[in-house]
Parts: sequence; structure tokens; C-alpha cells
Amino acid sequence: MPRPLVPDRRRRILDAAEHLVLTAGFDAMSVAAIAHGAGIGKGAVYREFAAKQDILDALLERGAARLADDVARLAGVDPSLSTLYRATAVALLDDDLMTAAFLDDAGVLGARVSAQPPARYRARHARVVATIRDLQERGRIRRDVDPEGLALALSSATIGLLSAASVLGPLDAARLESAIDTIGRMAATFETE
Repeated sequence: MPRPLVPDRRRRILDAAEHLVLTAGFDAMSVAAIAHGAGIGKGAVYREFAAKQDILDALLERGAARLADDVARLAGVDPSLSTLYRATAVALLDDDLMTAAFLDDAGVLGARVSAQPPARYRARHARVVATIRDLQERGRIRRDVDPEGLALALSSATIGLLSAASVLGPLDAARLESAIDTIGRMAATFETE
């Protein structure tokens, strides 16, 4: 007789794996530790995921979806560029896994970072460019703005903001909020409204 399925098995595995990735790093994490954290057997993990790498891929997909949902919730309907930037920065700062992904943090993501093809980064950049072009086509951003240049500038500012604490030391919430607001104000200079 087959064993009964564990309710929410995939979610439980991913929750346990995310906790381990953030506390110990992907390279140090074992499938046995994930199974223990999820309260299931190691075989159940392998029934859901063929390899440890597949777990990290699923974590990053889930994190990207979570980030998109958070940005949409924070930005609201038909946001301006400055509102969208602020929402994205706040959502990223509140999500340790996605911050690690954006910063290519080898301490969290391990050897996976160096194995990533440049296409992943170009795809992320292309999504930002497409968002800016969409805002431009809807008359929300001035026509004289180069979407590629603006996307690069905003992405660079975001990466700098996410990594600021590692260079400058601990930053309190008020200081981070002020920096996000400042970059948002800079982005507003490209808006038509």
C-alpha cells in the first residue's frame, strides 16, 4: 500500500529549503536537512524534486513570483515610474532570498552564482526596459528618455542600494527609506505628469 501524500509537500519542502539557504547557504544545505525541516522523509523530497539544484530553481521561481506580487500590491494600479521603483526597492529589501538573487550572493546561492549564464541578467534587464517602454508608450515617461539607459541606471541604483549595508555598515530603516525615496524622486524627473 502506498504511503499517503503529505499535504502541501512541495510548499513545506520549499519553506524548509528557503530557511536553510538563507541560514547556511545552498552549498552547505543537504536534502536530508530539507526533509528534516519539512518534517518528511528524504524520499518524499526526491519525489517532488529530482535534484538539489531543482529545489533552488523552484525557490528562485517562487521568490520571483512573490516579489512580483509584492511589487503589484505596493505599487497599486497604473503606477508611475517613481512609485514602481519605490515599490520594487521596498519589496526587494524585504525579501532576503530575492536580494541574494539580485546581488548574486555566493554565500547564499553558492556555486550556482558563477554557473549562471549572462542571458539570465539580460532577461532581467529586458523586463525593466520593457516596463519603461510601456510607461513611455502610455505617456507616463517623457519621449526623449532612452529606456535602455534609464533601465541600466535604475537597476544599478537598486543593486547599489541592496549592497550598501555590506559596504557602509548597518543601515537603519529610516536611512534606507530615505535612499529609496531619493531614487524615486530622481526617477520622477523622467515622468510626464
